[in-house]
Order: sequence, then C-alpha cells, then structure tokens
Amino acid sequence: MEERTEISSLGEFGLIDHLTRNNEIRNSSTVLSVGDDAAIIDHFGRQTVLSTDLLIEGIHFDLMYTPLKHLGYKSVVANISDIYAMNATPTQILLSIAISNKFSVEALDEFYSGVYFACEKYSVDLIGGDTTTSQRGFVISITAIGEVAPNSYVKRSGARVNDLICVSGDLGGAFLGLTILEREKKIFEQTGAQPDLENQAYIVGRLLKPEARKDVIEFFATHEIIPTSMMDISDGLSSELLHICKQSDVGCVLYEDKLPLNEDSKEFAYKLELDPTACALSGGEDYELLFTVAQGDYEKISANNGLSIIGYITEAAEGKNIITRGGNKHELVAQGWNHLK
Repeated sequence: MEERTEISSLGEFGLIDHLTRNNEIRNSSTVLSVGDDAAIIDHFGRQTVLSTDLLIEGIHFDLMYTPLKHLGYKSVVANISDIYAMNATPTQILLSIAISNKFSVEALDEFYSGVYFACEKYSVDLIGGDTTTSQRGFVISITAIGEVAPNSYVKRSGARVNDLICVSGDLGGAFLGLTILEREKKIFEQTGAQPDLENQAYIVGRLLKPEARKDVIEFFATHEIIPTSMMDISDGLSSELLHICKQSDVGCVLYEDKLPLNEDSKEFAYKLELDPTACALSGGEDYELLFTVAQGDYEKISANNGLSIIGYITEAAEGKNIITRGGNKHELVAQGWNHLK
C-alpha cells in the first residue's frame, strides 16, 4: 500500500519547506528566492516581462486522466509560453496552490516533480508562492517573469499589411488528444472498461506534456528576426489570429493547404470523422507560436523546417479570410476555447 502523509501533519510552513527543499537557482537575476516575505530579482538593465495564469480542476484539467507530474510540468510550460510569445526569456516563476484534503504530501511531491523538471529544462527559477486549502479540488496559480532587451519585445498590435503570417510546429494535436481522453473517460465511467488510447502517443502527449517554443525565440535571436506581432496558441489558431488582426487593425488571408498538420493527427481526425483543418483552426493548447514577419524575412523563415508560412496580412477592409484547398474564400471565425463559457 502506498505511503500517505497527511498535509495537516506538516503545517503550512512545514509543507513549503518540504516542497522547496531541493529548489535550485539557475539565473543570476534571482537575488533572493523562496524563504523570505518576498523574492528579489534584478534584470541588470533589461526589461521585465510578467504574465499570470490560473488553472482550475474541472475547468482546465481533469485528474482522471492527467498525471500529477504532467500537470506540474504543463502548468509551468503554459505560463512561460506567454513569456516567449513576447520574444522574451523566462527567468522566474511564482507558484501558488489551493488543495483539498483528498491530496496527500506524496501527491504534491508528484506535482512538484513535474514543476521542477520544467524549471530545469527551461532554466527557470521557482522563487515563491503560497499554499492554502480548497474546499473542492485543486487550484493552481502561476506568475511567470522574464527579461528582454529594451525595445526587443513583440506585441500583438504590430502586424502590418503584406507581412507574412507564420506558425511554429503543427496544429490540432492537443485537441485530438483531449478528444480521445474524454471519450475513454466516458466509456470507463459507463462500463468500467480499461482505456484504449489506440497507441496515439503523439496526440495524447501534445495535450498532457506540451512544450514551450524556446527554440523558436533562440532562432529569431540567431537570425536577427524580430517579428512584427506574436502570440502563443492556447485558445486556437483562428481565435489568436483574430486577436492580432483586431489589435493591429488589419485583415488577413490564410491558406488551408499551408496549415501544418501532423500525419498521426490527420489520420486520427479522419478516423473520428473530424475535419483536420477545423482541429487546427479551433483546437487549443498546442502552445505553438503564431507570428507575423516582414516579407524581407521570407528566406530566413523558409529555411527553418519547423516554421510554416500560412498566409499574409491585408488591409482591414479586406476582412479576415481563409482560402480552402478548393480555392473558395470563407470568413475566418473564432471557435476556439472560451474560458468563460
């Protein structure tokens, strides 16, 4: 039988000491970390970038099929992805959790092992946070802090007419991973049958263990590319692109046949009788980067196999459209994840 240590046996400060006992510091900008009333960071003349996210059990994640270690990892990745989307480098995070008494110390160790794994992989320091009780379920709040050279940050509002619309990686995989996990959860609840994920390791991994695109930001720096606008794709490509268009006061043309789709994702979408294009446009949580660049950067972007040019920016009056494989033009609509519905 698994050992179970009640959280109440440690108390709040004992729990914090336990969870941060092996916490490592990786950045010189971290002056003072966990263990005081507040942390201190100094970015030595660079600009500080801040972002925060809230993850609620039953809304953003389901513990029936989300391992706690994966949840810890993903919680960090989802936050630092927002820092990369500003063309910045994440350096620190603050992590606060609210937990019900169904969680043991061992369960939290599992969650934090994922957090520390992500911190190590992305060279980020955990410098503080809070713990408290929740009457129901698990609540996670993370604030990510990063740094950027003055005037090198990228906003959503800088896209210009004739800019190229680009995206990293492939799209729709996380949505399909969610679809198969939700399907198997229903079957298990109704029949008790063991889940059959049909060897779909890629799409399940895209949902449960996404990666932030640190490599793309490094590619920009190496090739002296500063995108004109950028966002990470957490709510779906069409939704994010419409945000860029609105804030930049421009229109766009997307090409369906240019959307990057993984072969496993495409085949599984067809098997479920879903349109892979719809999955790519509306599926969230891919954590890829959507960005626009000047046409002069065309050759640099084309040389990177991990980046796709999927359209271009137009005058606002021309609207926001997608050209289908058959050559038809349709208005681009946002059908991505809406947190408030």
